[in-house]
Amino acid sequence: MRFEDYKTLAFERRGKVLTIIINRPESYNSVNGALHDELATVFSDVADDPDSDVIVLTGAGKSFCAGGDMEWFQSMIDNPRIFERLAPHAKRIVYSLIDLEKPIICRLNGPAAGLGASIALLCDIIIASTKASIGDPHVKMGLVAGDGGAVIWAQLVGYVRAKEYLLTGKMMPAAEMERIGLVNAVVPPEELDARVYDLADELANGARQAIRWTKAAVNIPLRDIANQVMDACMGYETVTNSSKDHQEAVRAFVEKRPAKFVGE
Repeated sequence: MRFEDYKTLAFERRGKVLTIIINRPESYNSVNGALHDELATVFSDVADDPDSDVIVLTGAGKSFCAGGDMEWFQSMIDNPRIFERLAPHAKRIVYSLIDLEKPIICRLNGPAAGLGASIALLCDIIIASTKASIGDPHVKMGLVAGDGGAVIWAQLVGYVRAKEYLLTGKMMPAAEMERIGLVNAVVPPEELDARVYDLADELANGARQAIRWTKAAVNIPLRDIANQVMDACMGYETVTNSSKDHQEAVRAFVEKRPAKFVGE
């Protein structure tokens, strides 16, 4: 891998364990165009990396990933062609996470929202800090939850709970994540690294082919679900990118006031 080619992601090696760090801490690791592009390539790149057998995904600073950057959102409202070009990359993020045969552990160090929640939940094992929270607030931004939320939430917690959180867009605290089985474990922040890297080392010292192909086999139905829904998800999200409610949500966020939706 050419780590120097990545600008919004950082990398650390620990033996056969490769840590990918979402590295925009000044904006709570929010997703802009550059980060979105790099997320669309990084998991395919690490699949070909001969020096790693286990991947850890985390965020720099106090957040995991705060979801979409507001300036980026506004740029796509102003120029819808940007959003149209975004759809293939959004699909690539989801598929490359599902298809990555190397086990990937999410070190959920802080809040994960929107796409941040999707990439966290598409990891194989999720160890969360007690300071973490998770949610998919697409609807609160006047957007369809198209970039992975409709694929993964229901598979982890069932359709009733998934629809509650996807349709309200509310954030879930760490204790609730653990209670409903959305994550594997919740630990105090000072214990997070030990829990994550003990597990990563266990996997790295295991039977590599058996581990990889077990993951590949388990993910076959998940890929089928992605095949069924991703085109529709991104189509619906593309339409809502041009809606009045989405523009209102962006303005309201910037102006730090509640959004007043009109249903258009």
